[in-house]
Amino acid sequence: MKLSFHTLDVFTTQKFGGNPLAVVLGADHLSTEQMQAITREFNLSETTFVLPPDDPSHTAKVRIFFPGGEMPFAGHPTLGTAALLATLRNKPGCSFETTITLELKAGLTPVRISRIADRIHGTFTAPVVPFHAPVALPSVADTARALNLAPEDIGFDGHGIASLEGGPRFFYVPVKSRAALEKSKVLEPHWSALIRPMNGVDAAYLYTRGGGHKDTAFRARMYAPTGGIPEDPATGSATALLAAQLLTAEKLKDGSHRWKLEQGYEMGRPSDLILEADVKEARLVAVRVGGSAVPMMSGVLEL
Repeated sequence: MKLSFHTLDVFTTQKFGGNPLAVVLGADHLSTEQMQAITREFNLSETTFVLPPDDPSHTAKVRIFFPGGEMPFAGHPTLGTAALLATLRNKPGCSFETTITLELKAGLTPVRISRIADRIHGTFTAPVVPFHAPVALPSVADTARALNLAPEDIGFDGHGIASLEGGPRFFYVPVKSRAALEKSKVLEPHWSALIRPMNGVDAAYLYTRGGGHKDTAFRARMYAPTGGIPEDPATGSATALLAAQLLTAEKLKDGSHRWKLEQGYEMGRPSDLILEADVKEARLVAVRVGGSAVPMMSGVLEL
């Protein structure tokens, strides 16, 4: 069996930046075990597999895998896969704007993709509106110990530790300064002791105000070593879920809100993400995440 694959760098306009993604086309004859094995072979944070849609009016069904298993939804795989499918549908070098509709395990996910000159940009609407998960949170002291921080490094301006859900589930750790974010790292055995009791959580998303650009609202880092990802350069799903934290911590008013975020800078793969949230009657009603993607490689997978 021979299958075509492509790789892209996602949430960046520069090659070798952002979060790399592998996309395997024509994957409908692969078993789950084969998909997992191929994901480990690519050795990236995520690999997607494109199948025919259940509903012919949609673009494709997509399964998302990371080294430790399958995910119902993830941001950079969603954006990168949609960007690839859109470019394959259009003539090289031509500008376009289109909607790619993906059937994910978390739900139907529309992605608006445009290409102007050679720059590809996309925005997806999260399939699940994020919410605070009913998880018993660890103490600030235990959180700090697991992440090489001091307890006083954690929390700012109404932002406290939280667990948020919206397909996947993440543990959120606001830190007071860029210096604290830069020194953070996972320390064992404290990390495993922290994560093990948090039902369904294996990743921590740390964030602080500001960034390297004057219009950046937050800079973030994401660690998931027990899921096979020591650090992720760009986590679109965690960015989407952050909207639920911002709703309560920032007391968002009704209307549409927009933030620019940075991630991956400390690990040498700078990523730039846009988060948008619509609020109505003090509740989130829609969340979108946008960014650019850069095609990198293509080839044939032989099984």
